[in-house]
Amino acid sequence: MSEERVLIVGGRIENIRKAKEAGLGVVLLQRPDAFTDEHAALVDAALLVDWTDWSVVEPLVAAAHRALGFGSVVTTTEAGAEPAGRINDLLGLGGVSYEVTRLLRDKLSMRRHLAAVAPSISVAAAEVEEPASLEQFGARHGYPFIVKPVDGVGSLGVRLVESADRTAEVWEEIARLRHCDHRFSHLFPLGRFLMEEYVRGPELSVEAFTFEGRHVVVALTEKLTYGNFVERGHVVPARISQADEAAVVACVTTLLDAIGVESGPSHTEVRLSDGGPRVIESHNRPGGDRIRDLVEEATGFDIERYAVAWPSGALPALAERPPVLRSAATRFLTADPGRVTAVEGVEDARATVGVVTVDVTVEPGDEVRPLRSSWDRVGQVVAVASHPDAAVAACEKAAAAVGIVTVPDEGGEGRQAGAAGGAG
Repeated sequence: MSEERVLIVGGRIENIRKAKEAGLGVVLLQRPDAFTDEHAALVDAALLVDWTDWSVVEPLVAAAHRALGFGSVVTTTEAGAEPAGRINDLLGLGGVSYEVTRLLRDKLSMRRHLAAVAPSISVAAAEVEEPASLEQFGARHGYPFIVKPVDGVGSLGVRLVESADRTAEVWEEIARLRHCDHRFSHLFPLGRFLMEEYVRGPELSVEAFTFEGRHVVVALTEKLTYGNFVERGHVVPARISQADEAAVVACVTTLLDAIGVESGPSHTEVRLSDGGPRVIESHNRPGGDRIRDLVEEATGFDIERYAVAWPSGALPALAERPPVLRSAATRFLTADPGRVTAVEGVEDARATVGVVTVDVTVEPGDEVRPLRSSWDRVGQVVAVASHPDAAVAACEKAAAAVGIVTVPDEGGEGRQAGAAGGAG
């Protein structure tokens, strides 16, 4: 067994492979149904429980720490952030605390905190408590405004309230979503909702890594979205001016300082308004939607590898932001709702110049649902090129080559599609 060990909470098996490649031993905290023979061959030990249940996890990790002596705890998942923070606090391992992870997960708490310490990078927000809350917020802050879950992911439940005559409809939608049994409801139940001012302007995400309180922005990603805020694609680097880029970097650095992020990866979503950048939300994990892969393709920096290995001292800190070597983009695939009868053109898409990956997550017999969240997309194309426009064009060409044929699903017996979907 390796001398230095890391505790990994959930996540992809690639987390474990990269930790092992860095010379680390791995203790894995994972759900029993997600543990495979490959996991067993790679890890020093595994704690197979529902890791979202702290009453179970607390005594187990304390005993495992005494027996196995891991020196850090990491996660690359949204749901794993809070358990990892609790473990850091319990065992005194450093890293991101539970208080900080909770501020990032609870979007209303983050807004309230920023209103007190860094109001210039945030917007007004309030909790939806009753139907009248919607009209009151609109009267005070104007229309349109955003309604979204306090701790949601994947763009599920995000609504634009365009006028006062839409508030009743939005309240009905909130009531429906509070009883919604979505695919990850056991990890992200929809209960509380907040309202916040709508920020007009291009949407970006900022991938950063913090080394003992020093924030290094690794890449700026341009977001392409559908009308309902579900991501349509991403581009690295973002096509913005140097002045705007400097303002966004300053905004995110202010945020990370204000929240108290002292180490590890972060993924922060920002809109570039006429009045400057405004934070939409932030997470102490690498970005989803394969943004980590776009960053690596564009810069050579593997943020996932650093997330699992740097806290143990297995990798050196970055002195500065890695240079952009080329551009990378992704485009998601969608299909009409219904039952899939055929998937066509995948090999033609893969043959497109610049295309790195074409993944289709449905097959004949699967059900395609209406596009309401990231989990309803049915595939993804990744491409690289010398310029962002060319990378986007390659993605669009490859995506156009893929045909996913559906028919209305009257019986609803098809396998639910979108198993590989991710959140940004």
